Amino acid sequence: MVRMGLPAKLLGDGEHELLHLRSHGKTMIGPTLWLLLISGLGGALFAVLPVDWRPWSGWTVALLAGLLAVPAWLLPVLRWRTTTYTLTTHRLITRAGIINKVGHDVPVNRITNVAYQRSLSDRIFGCGSLVFTTSAEAPVVLHDVPKVEQVGVEVSNLLFGARTR
Repeated sequence: MVRMGLPAKLLGDGEHELLHLRSHGKTMIGPTLWLLLISGLGGALFAVLPVDWRPWSGWTVALLAGLLAVPAWLLPVLRWRTTTYTLTTHRLITRAGIINKVGHDVPVNRITNVAYQRSLSDRIFGCGSLVFTTSAEAPVVLHDVPKVEQVGVEVSNLLFGARTR
């Protein structure tokens, strides 16, 4: 079963989804390390607190760790899950936002150049940033795109095909 990224009602007449991506999972390494640090410190703090302070000390430590984990891990996870990049036969669509949604649609025929950038860590994880230069707007940059070279080739194929029709 193929899962489509966008509902069909958001696609125009004759428009088909080609790619639906989210940023690479490497973006979650930092927040996950923070979660592990918060959990470890919470466990260590619970272990050194006097036994006669229990159970309230345990609840306090757990509440404090939970409050620290929300901005350190939960918000980045939600941001990662709600940020998507979709390429259709007509548009490049970006969507982001947990509560307030932000979107940007760039018509494919306005894209004049596709480039990619890969740092050392990007090369290790197999991702990179795609940079789309458009005829009228500032460049659109998609960060941490998995298999960035393959995606760049696919976009270029779409652009050259669209220009030769």
